[in-house]
Amino acid sequence: MENKKQPLYGQLVDELKESIEKEHQAHDLLPSERELAEIHGVSRTTVRLALQELENLGFIYKKHGKGTFVSGVSNSILNLTGAYSFTEQMKSLGKEPSTKILEFLVVESNNYLSEQLGVHKGSQLIKMKRLRLADGEPMMLERTYLPYKRFEGLTSEMLEDKPMYDVFYDTYNQRIKYAEEEFYASFVSDKDAEYIEVPIGSAALNLVRKTVNQENEIIEYTLSVARADQFRYKVLHHKN
Repeated sequence: MENKKQPLYGQLVDELKESIEKEHQAHDLLPSERELAEIHGVSRTTVRLALQELENLGFIYKKHGKGTFVSGVSNSILNLTGAYSFTEQMKSLGKEPSTKILEFLVVESNNYLSEQLGVHKGSQLIKMKRLRLADGEPMMLERTYLPYKRFEGLTSEMLEDKPMYDVFYDTYNQRIKYAEEEFYASFVSDKDAEYIEVPIGSAALNLVRKTVNQENEIIEYTLSVARADQFRYKVLHHKN
């Protein structure tokens, strides 16, 4: 591992990444820090730094007292230029999507939500919190706000039976023009860690989505926390 242009832990990151992609499957247990140090001829400090980097990148995850495991990230690369529906994304990856509705109520819009949704302060909003799962495994926690005037009569039961965007179209004649999404990295809060079943302080991918209908009205504002060990996104840039 002699390369003066790259620190030792960086070289180890590359070697472990290649090993993970070629020799391991999702949820395989990796050798211990001591074993990795012996295998690669480096110190345990170097191994620790490399593993931390791989965890931040989403290639591995740790279970307290059990060890370090390969994540399913390589099988979960989502193309941002394609569908923005969680259901369709998971199906495209060969996974069975499901949803648990943890909260569903009508609230009054505060200053922040009024600005995001383009409604008056005090307007009624439908607020819901949903746990999104794939093959029964928690993947993402979503907090969604919808203008009540557009979706009066919406119930949690309706969203358990079919995807939300299908309900928008079939029941409320809301045709989506586009969805705008922002992404940023963070750490999972104590409360959210319980829902998505990761250790407190684990790396997370946060998503902020605004969905706009054909009349250029914002009909959805969603804040999501996704497991970093299960999500990896790519964007395709085409040269004109």
